[in-house]
Amino acid sequence: MHNYNTDYLTPQGNLALQIIALPCTTNGFNDIYGGWLVSQMDIAGTSIAAKIAKGRVATVSIDHMSFLVPVEVGSQLSFYTETLSVGRSSVQIRVEVWGKDLITDDWRKVTEATFVFVAIDDKGRTRALPKITS
Repeated sequence: MHNYNTDYLTPQGNLALQIIALPCTTNGFNDIYGGWLVSQMDIAGTSIAAKIAKGRVATVSIDHMSFLVPVEVGSQLSFYTETLSVGRSSVQIRVEVWGKDLITDDWRKVTEATFVFVAIDDKGRTRALPKITS
């Protein structure tokens, strides 16, 4: 079982994306689809990984994730990212999702996962990341 870090009550990392859950992203109970949420997390992580790679990246893995609370239509979702490691061709980024509760106005953590992206060239082959210059 994966243990989420619940020692903090505020998001960790930098804000990468904010979006409102619309009716087209929800099931018949007005809760968002988990797959839609994962795709938004992938977009948030990709935006950061592509900046680091200075170009095209592909998602190669997502670690275990659990949905901690349901998210209703109309909820404001915020996606926070933190770069965990940068390798020769890959970038590991943690993505946290926080949602604003419609009734209480409280922010609560929805989920988190670690995404691994690899830099790819125009033919879809793995390429080295550019050297970081100071």
